[in-house]
Amino acid sequence: MAIYLIVFTLIGSMLGTIYPQESTFLNIDPSVYYKQEYGQLGHIYYLLGLSHTYSSWWFVLLLVMIGASLVICSLDRVLPLYKALSRQRIPKHMSFLTRQRVTYQAEIEGDGADWVERVKPLIRKKGYRVRTDGGTLLAEKQRFSRWGPYVLHIGLIVFLLAVLARGLPGLHMDVHLGFPEGEAKKIPDTSFYLKNDGFTAEFYTEEDMPDEFKGKGKVLAKKFETKAILYMCEENCGLGQEPKLKEVARHNIQVNDPLNYEGLKVYQFDYDLTPTIRSVSPVLVNAETGEEYGKFKLNIRDPQREYKVGPYELTLTSKYSDFGLDENGKPANMSSSQNAPAFLFQIHGPNLPESGVKYFYFPKQIDKERFQQDELNKQLAGGTMLLNLNVKSMDDVDLSESTTFLNVRVDKAMPFIWVGAAIGMLGLIMGFYFQHRRIWLRIDNGMLTLGAHTNKNWFALRREISAVLKQMNIEVDEKSLENNRGIKP
Repeated sequence: MAIYLIVFTLIGSMLGTIYPQESTFLNIDPSVYYKQEYGQLGHIYYLLGLSHTYSSWWFVLLLVMIGASLVICSLDRVLPLYKALSRQRIPKHMSFLTRQRVTYQAEIEGDGADWVERVKPLIRKKGYRVRTDGGTLLAEKQRFSRWGPYVLHIGLIVFLLAVLARGLPGLHMDVHLGFPEGEAKKIPDTSFYLKNDGFTAEFYTEEDMPDEFKGKGKVLAKKFETKAILYMCEENCGLGQEPKLKEVARHNIQVNDPLNYEGLKVYQFDYDLTPTIRSVSPVLVNAETGEEYGKFKLNIRDPQREYKVGPYELTLTSKYSDFGLDENGKPANMSSSQNAPAFLFQIHGPNLPESGVKYFYFPKQIDKERFQQDELNKQLAGGTMLLNLNVKSMDDVDLSESTTFLNVRVDKAMPFIWVGAAIGMLGLIMGFYFQHRRIWLRIDNGMLTLGAHTNKNWFALRREISAVLKQMNIEVDEKSLENNRGIKP
């Protein structure tokens, strides 16, 4: 059963490597990406769920079943093995000894019990634990190696549990996030906020650029750095509320020099020097008379739900980070990137229908023209546009000069993964580098019968027996101890 499960898991792992996994990308819509990049096969790959293989229910189930198989296998074998090793009888039947792979028979002089007492210290010098019963003897060493496979099983079980625990909230995170300069942004699924307090990039000049890039017209960064401030939210941490933040760490993040705070690590990943809009303060204007009713501040990434402007109330009903039209011509969010932000408001107030009117607002001028904001709003208002939102000057636009992309990682399960790996390695060492060796002998009416067994390294066992017999004045070639009819491992 374990072999079948391991084979199925290996096949599943291989399927997960055909195309890149979703987790390796930054700001993509997987439902669109795989079809665009890899055609129909990529779309099928996405529909089958293989784009997130290693977090899928069936892959996790395979890991759970492998762990269960290890537990059942160990329990089924450990108890019988313990009983067999702890209750070994010293006297063994003659046929048992002669059936071993290493055997020896010869006549000796003197009393059998005395001969056993004289050979006992010689065998002990080889590291054996020796017990006797009259004219019989049992010598044993490195019994602990028999537990190697089960120590390995324990290590694998700890390892699998730690891997599965990474799927629990708060124990594992590996995300790529964009942080516009000057903005404190919440790190998802945590109580932390991180602020990009300034980004600097140093570029190679043509003279000091590496030889392989010279003359190719490339702009190559020599060093880029984010001045990061990490905050912890103490109060009002819910959505729609102004959080109370406390600074807990500050670090200048560079490549391979992350911010590290209590297991949360933030790595420099990429950057974008294109200015982006953080917020705008549009003015609500009467489209016919030009009368201004006031302005409000609209945060692009985290807008409020309700706004009060003069006698009018604006309710945000939909937010689009990357506005576009689907195949049916309906508004849709094309990706999670802030490429074309758009906001759909429901406006209530004087001279408007009781249900209010819908109004689309595009903060970027290029998007206003591309999606024809005025024409779109005329259609929503039934042919006549009564109100308009416009930014009067650049003073009402808050720009971020750059955006730094950071890789945020949390892995509280990793210490347990290392513990499982260490326990598994200990089990491998016990099983591979040590051998459980046992020697039985009995003397009947002056006839010595010896049998020995080990799970591997028979050559060393024969050599030890040959050396002990030689010290007892019995010359024997170690190769002659091989019983070709004996029990094979």
